[in-house]
Amino acid sequence: MEGIVRLIRRVMIYTLIIEATCAALLSIRWAFDMPLGRAVYYGVFHAISMFNNAGFDLFGGFRSLTGYVYDPLINMIMMFLIVSGGIGFVVLSDLIDLKQKQKLSLHSKVVLSMTATLLLVGFIVIFIFEFTNPRTLGSLNWGGKLLGAMFQSVTPRTAGANTINITGLRQATQFFIIILMFIGASPGSTGGGIKTTTFTIMVGAVIAMIRGREDIVMFRYRFAQERVLKALTITVLAVLLVLTVAMILSTTEEGSFLEILFEATSAFATAGLSMGLTPELTAFGKILLSLTMFIGRLGPLTLAYALGPKKGKELYRHPEGKLMIG
Repeated sequence: MEGIVRLIRRVMIYTLIIEATCAALLSIRWAFDMPLGRAVYYGVFHAISMFNNAGFDLFGGFRSLTGYVYDPLINMIMMFLIVSGGIGFVVLSDLIDLKQKQKLSLHSKVVLSMTATLLLVGFIVIFIFEFTNPRTLGSLNWGGKLLGAMFQSVTPRTAGANTINITGLRQATQFFIIILMFIGASPGSTGGGIKTTTFTIMVGAVIAMIRGREDIVMFRYRFAQERVLKALTITVLAVLLVLTVAMILSTTEEGSFLEILFEATSAFATAGLSMGLTPELTAFGKILLSLTMFIGRLGPLTLAYALGPKKGKELYRHPEGKLMIG
């Protein structure tokens, strides 16, 4: 119990320090654009919203932060808040204690390496796909292109803000962002999605199978079979949930399937990104997306455990069967 209390205390302290510092910096920056009282309100609101991956928009009209695509200070602060909230409090605590412990835990290594990989790959893909698109990066100078692509690779970590027009993105980019939203943030964080660790294990399983190895090994550690099955279960349940919601919405709502899939994935990942379709949904569609958000935040596997039969000890095992795969 003492360890839990200590962790909660550290989480609260880290959160307050990060949010207060960033809120002050944002307030000072916005004081040049708006009255001081409003600037402070915007600074505090966005610091809390971005760190907690909430994605609420005070500017209206789905503009979000598109007016600040050239502003390096706002972009860097927002990205820092999103990543800090998205990597999880366990990793934050690990990083702060790094000087004392001299090493990171396996969990932190996996989270940080996969987060960095997704951010880098996301930046490269978005930059290339949108480089000549006049509705997004094409009309910006080099500084705007770099900041815009960088921010848009960070925000699908379920943050919900954007500095370039989501509806103006090419379909390939929109689908790529769907994948990033589906993966989401990391365990113990403020973000949603299937989580970076789940995705890491799935990728590791594929690589191990291709190499003909039985074990998934990362950073000289082997993952138990139970972890692999859990990751597979989470991924399959999440895919089924998103596709089911998308298929239902495609029969009850107006809009292309890509738009509907984008909204369904965003709801599951509690991402907050939208192509502008959500306000046009029927009451049924909005209720369905709300339920999807709830399940996504709770976790499909957690819900399945709660509703499913209690696990008992198996008294026997069936003989192993042979089945052709692929």
